Amino acid sequence: MPDFDYIIIGGGCAGLSLAYNLEINGILATKSLAIIDPRDSYFRDKSWSFWKIFNHNFEDCVIKNWYQFDVKIPNAKRRLDCKRFPYQMIDSGLFYEKILDKLRKNPNVVFLQNESGINKVGSVIFNSVYNKKNRTETAMWQHFEGYEIEVEEDIFNEKIVTLMDFDCDQKGSTHFFYILPFSKTNALIESTWLSKMTDPSEQNYDQQISHYIEKKLNIGNYKIKYKENGKIPMFEINSDIDDNIINIGTAGGMTRLSTGYTFLNIQQQCEYILKNLDEITTKKPFKIPRKYHYLDKVFLSVMDKNPQRMPAIFYEMFGCNPETIIKFLSNKSNFISDISIISAMPKKPFIRAIIGR
Repeated sequence: MPDFDYIIIGGGCAGLSLAYNLEINGILATKSLAIIDPRDSYFRDKSWSFWKIFNHNFEDCVIKNWYQFDVKIPNAKRRLDCKRFPYQMIDSGLFYEKILDKLRKNPNVVFLQNESGINKVGSVIFNSVYNKKNRTETAMWQHFEGYEIEVEEDIFNEKIVTLMDFDCDQKGSTHFFYILPFSKTNALIESTWLSKMTDPSEQNYDQQISHYIEKKLNIGNYKIKYKENGKIPMFEINSDIDDNIINIGTAGGMTRLSTGYTFLNIQQQCEYILKNLDEITTKKPFKIPRKYHYLDKVFLSVMDKNPQRMPAIFYEMFGCNPETIIKFLSNKSNFISDISIISAMPKKPFIRAIIGR
């Protein structure tokens, strides 16, 4: 007999989302679960943002909804409406608190810091820790650091997200700033790079953010309330089932390669697992539709070979109908909308990427 019916390796977004779904659907009333994660405490350490294209279980963890967003390049700006699909941000601290409060009341759920001494034979194992061996030296990453700051005067337009501001030093890569304004005096400001991380100066995030706040936003006095940082793989992760292990989250291919959006993909993967739980080890894994994988690889090839053109390419892409681009970035587009986005792209670099030149 296994020690546990289910084992989840990694207690982050994917692992806890799945555990929560197992709990609220009554599975853990009669089945046992071990969640294996090295941390001994949970606290706010990241944020997850996305366009709300369908309902999810974590509305009470959403800090704010925005219905407009800007994309900026030097001397130009686009403002897009997203009233039908608001842009949301989830506070990881609230997310952890909601789920842990629920799970810790169930005696069938155990939290462990390592796998030592566990009999896993016969357990269904879900793994959310991706294999670093998937990475190559030429792999691209979305890497970033953010400050949540508070200022004394009304500086920010709390109704509008700055999704991408490319009016900054690109250093031969793709670099932009991202602003989530929570109020007129409080905002999260991130320096984000899409690159191979071969230039160490890209990771001087503190200097970049301070310069942007003080010189671009003209803010002299501010208080840093919180910092977050991370890196998201922009390369393919092997997500196939192996040795009775089901990969979930980023390890299970739930990160959209060209954007880094993952949260809602995880929620859909959890629904799929719950629906097919009794046969999940033999069932075909849930995947992001393959067309996005192909289109993302072409897009990333263009980015790799033409980083200097990427601000203009992103700017043109967001010239499409807002709902069209939001659905495309959220894996919900149809063929006609795909064609409209492809048509907005410059032809030569994309044709060269398609034919492998």
